[in-house]
Parts: sequence; C-alpha cells; structure tokens
Amino acid sequence: MKAIEIKGLEKTFTSNFLLKKYKVLKDINISIEKGEIYGFLGPNGAGKTTTIKCMLGLISFDSGESLIYGKDSKSIEGREKIGFLPEHPYFYDYLTAKELLIFSGMLFSIPIKKVMNKAKYLLELVGLEGKEDLKLKKFSKGMIQRLGFAQTLINDPEIIILDEPFSGLDPIGRKELRDLIISLKKSGKTIFFSSHILQDMEMIVDTVGIILEGKTIKQGKLSDLISHSVQYHEVVFRGVDESLLKSNNIGFELKDNNYITKSKDFEKVNHIIEFIIMNHGKIISVTPFKMTLEDIFLEEINR
Repeated sequence: MKAIEIKGLEKTFTSNFLLKKYKVLKDINISIEKGEIYGFLGPNGAGKTTTIKCMLGLISFDSGESLIYGKDSKSIEGREKIGFLPEHPYFYDYLTAKELLIFSGMLFSIPIKKVMNKAKYLLELVGLEGKEDLKLKKFSKGMIQRLGFAQTLINDPEIIILDEPFSGLDPIGRKELRDLIISLKKSGKTIFFSSHILQDMEMIVDTVGIILEGKTIKQGKLSDLISHSVQYHEVVFRGVDESLLKSNNIGFELKDNNYITKSKDFEKVNHIIEFIIMNHGKIISVTPFKMTLEDIFLEEINR
C-alpha cells in the first residue's frame, strides 16, 4: 500500500471581485512509497502549496482522489499519521519554545510528563537546546523554522510533509536539516517535501515529482531520471602551443593558465588526449559531466 497516493487532483479558485474562475490544479498525480523521501519540484505558482493543502484537507478540491495509506486524506484516520511544516510557520509570540511544543503535544492528548520529555529531546534534535525558555518573538526566521520542524515531530508521525523546509536556513542549518531528514527516513518515516533549492533536494531524495501549471509532468526515481550517460567530458591541460590547438580544430578556453576543452563525442575526447600527450602537454584532469536534477527541471519547464 502506498503511503501517499494522489490521482487526478483538480482545484479551482474564484475571484471575489470579478467572479472569475482560476483552475490552479489541473491533473496532479503523485505516488509515494512508505519509507522514501519524495521531492516535489516546480516553479513559483505551479501549485505545490495548493496540492499540499488539498492533501492535508486544509482546503477542498474539485475532483480527484487523495489517499494516506489507502484512506481519504481528509479523514481523521488519514491525518493522524501526518506531521506538517508550512512554508511560513507562525506561532504565538508570547510563548516560549518549550511551551509551544508542550501545547502542541497536548493537542494530541500526549500525557504532560511524556510531552515535556519529548519537547526537551526535540529542541536538542533541531539545535535549539538552551533556547527552550526564550520567547518566540525573539527568535530569528531560521530559529522559527527549526522550531516548526520540532513541532512537526511532536506526535511521532509516520508521514512528514514539509513545504519549503530549507527556507530561511543558513548553509549549516540546511546541512543539519538534510541530515535530520535522512535519519528520519532511516527510522522508517516517509518524507514529502517541496523546495526550490535543487542542490539540497538532489542530495537526499529517492523520488522526484515535477509540477508545471497545475499538472504533474514527470515523476520517477531520481536514479532513473538523472541520466547515467555522460553529457560531455571536460579536459583540462597545459603545455601545448595555442597555434597547434587551432590548426587541429581543437576548441578551448584559457583559465588560470590552463586550457579547457569540452566535447560530447567520446572518440574526439580520446583524440584530444592523444594529441596532448604526443605534443608533450600535461593533462590536469578529465572529468565526465552527467545530467543533474537542475538540468532535468529546466529541460521540462522549457519544453
């Protein structure tokens, strides 16, 4: 059974003034296995946040199906297994970090002693130890993001849904969050998250879904989507006369006193390497460049 399954999801909004209808979601299809990290990718306005809100039952949808472990995601049975972090979390400024987590735990009817221990553990987990008694109005955006992640885990959810979780975090914070997401996966959690930061996504996801103008246009295992064939080879070398390179139609650029040439043709790369050696040049490096998640994303949205 799939952890999350969305079929043919559609959603239309109506303008309050002109009574015009805007179809935001046209055909969203998502399939997520239990225990995997799923990256939801798309440009601004593609419908990522609307999809998440429909999945969580925060807004209704026109047609389609949204299931959590085979149950309607709007049902109590479907939602009780979920932890959610919105893109812009907002909490009561007058509460402390510890008070917020205790309050959140009490909403799930967790016994007070247990939730106090859980709050202490989660604050340490997200790097906020020593800040438990600080009022939230004194928290930075990054600290609020960390606290939001702790609040997401208070009920020990099986499925964790994160909308732009890396927003507001510095490079160290992003690295720590990536490590935390991977550790949650190892403990059996299913993680679904949207993000604009493709480098972070590529480092940790198992499966990717790309959305454009309200439609799922590509979905699959990252290892399958990223081409294993080499796009081109880059050869970095020095010690060969420029006139020889030009006379043999070897294109190049000069950087840091090194020549750099690129080619998609593997036979031509071999020819270049032989040419450098025969002319007593020195090869610094030969690097194959493969397709990245960013390449796939840009290729899809530019079609």
